Amino acid sequence: MRDDPDPPIAPIPAALLQWYDRSARVMPWRIGPTERQDGVRPDPYRIWLSEVMLQQTTVAAVRDYFRRFTERWPTVADLAAAADADVMAEWAGLGYYARARNLLKCARTVVADHGGRFPATRDGLLALPGIGPYTAAAIAAIAHDEAAVVVDGNVERVVSRLFAVETPLPAAKPELTALAARLTPDARPGDHAQAMMDLGATICTPRNPACGICPLRHFCAAQAAGIAADLPRKAPKAARPEREGIAYVVRRDDGAMLLERRPGRGLLGGMLGWPGAGWAMSPDPAAPPVPPIQAVWQEAPVTIRHTFTHFHLTLTVTVARVPLQARPTRGHFVLHDSFRPADLPTLMRKVHDAARFLLPDTP
Repeated sequence: MRDDPDPPIAPIPAALLQWYDRSARVMPWRIGPTERQDGVRPDPYRIWLSEVMLQQTTVAAVRDYFRRFTERWPTVADLAAAADADVMAEWAGLGYYARARNLLKCARTVVADHGGRFPATRDGLLALPGIGPYTAAAIAAIAHDEAAVVVDGNVERVVSRLFAVETPLPAAKPELTALAARLTPDARPGDHAQAMMDLGATICTPRNPACGICPLRHFCAAQAAGIAADLPRKAPKAARPEREGIAYVVRRDDGAMLLERRPGRGLLGGMLGWPGAGWAMSPDPAAPPVPPIQAVWQEAPVTIRHTFTHFHLTLTVTVARVPLQARPTRGHFVLHDSFRPADLPTLMRKVHDAARFLLPDTP
């Protein structure tokens, strides 16, 4: 519980917007405050795409993906008409691949059911596949200036410090959301939402917050109490379980590589990768590993370590060369000229790099 009185609410949004007008980050999907005041409106498609990409991913990692996507599919109709495999290949390396599958579902719903126009309200956006409360609020506020409450990790941190909320996350989320709602103004709510995110990303940072230059320092209860760097508190995380598995890398004598597309649902769903064994979402530890083709296998000199959201994975990489007439029991051969390691998700690229110790002529 907090013993300190709440800071005054009314001056905070105004002080934040004054700072944002001077210091807004430049983003390829953002309409800056000056442009907005001149009447330029954000494109809901670009806001939606950026918000989906930014889920659990940094701005630095997203910029190039966003540029490539919008150059290749400049409108939601273009994206809706894209082949699934093309979109998954462009997404490769960005992680959390369910986002890419939901991206296509949402784009196709917008085109089929809404004439290619995103709904203009948070409630309307929530009805679309793959759009949750945060993303719906962000699009409604930023693209349509609805006074929706936008709360991401940056906003949680700013609010927890402004009001000195010491309840650990995630239990504190309802209280932080309620406090963020009190801060959300009716005027310029889209700019307010982006200003809160920018403040958390650039000044009210997780470690060593720059309180001395913060535009809200005079309103901040945690700064006054000397505990800003300690907030938000977080409950201890449960240890991730460990899993082990095998990845099979097969090169045919003509240079073709054996790949398989994973099922649409589950781990790395819909992505192209190497056949494997023992590391499904619910592996059967008693089931013996089954290679995808008869071959003489060699074990690569390095193992692969990769962390997913819910577990750590250690992969043994086994490699084989096979003749032209060899027939796999699963997967398909991709010709040398068509194989692009960049189309593989990050884990599969790690496997590719490990296999090159034994297959140095692999692209």
